[in-house]
Amino acid sequence: MRALKLSPEQVHSGSLILVNRDYDYKEPSFALNGNAGTEALSLLDGHPVLLKRRAAVLFTGLMDEIGGWPQIVPVSGYRTLKEQTDIWNRSLAEYGQAFTKAYVALPGHSEHQTGLAIDLGIKKKEIDFLRPDFPDSGICRMFKKKAPQYGFIHRYPSGRENITGINHEPWHFRYVGTPHGEIMEREGLTLEEYIFFLRDFPHGKRPYLFTQGKRPIAVSWLKARRNEGTWLSVDDGLPYSVSGDNVDGFIITEWRDGYVS
Repeated sequence: MRALKLSPEQVHSGSLILVNRDYDYKEPSFALNGNAGTEALSLLDGHPVLLKRRAAVLFTGLMDEIGGWPQIVPVSGYRTLKEQTDIWNRSLAEYGQAFTKAYVALPGHSEHQTGLAIDLGIKKKEIDFLRPDFPDSGICRMFKKKAPQYGFIHRYPSGRENITGINHEPWHFRYVGTPHGEIMEREGLTLEEYIFFLRDFPHGKRPYLFTQGKRPIAVSWLKARRNEGTWLSVDDGLPYSVSGDNVDGFIITEWRDGYVS
């Protein structure tokens, strides 16, 4: 076993951070894996759309599997605070406050600033930047069905507006990593609900168990200690990942030894 010390700032870093109307995005000074907080962003198949490197790799794998490149186009990915502010102001001027609050995240509270969110549209001559056409049929339905296996979730589903604070957006997907996309799909949870659902599975006591293929995976939550930092014990011989939740804790994912028959 190895002991890791997680700093208070690391609560705001990782693929599972919750960014919405209640929790703003805090640009991290460093990432959980020791890389710079401005982790490399990658272009998507030559499109001028950026995602964090890991998210871009998985997105590309998903698109390659379904043969999505000829029909689906990445519309919007990573945005700076200034870009989000400009989009917010243009939407206010053109469409008004009600529309803007329903479809555009407040600057500083946008998932696009994390480099983990992407808007997609059917490839056609004219594409609406704010509300691209992404129907629940054909290649788009195939993408949505496969997305959780690659760590992506449909972020703003219909009927959950009171939870997410954003109207139904069939075009908006968010990278959360594996196996979390599949768990959220199985449990029928939005990211808001998942973050708090995991508090019932405290680290070192009763993890949430998930089987991916035949390999057992344990997911748990650890409350952050704000002042002195948080100590975490991990098995150095097995794969694991740690993500802050951007609220007050960490989500620990451990790929355990052995297989489920």
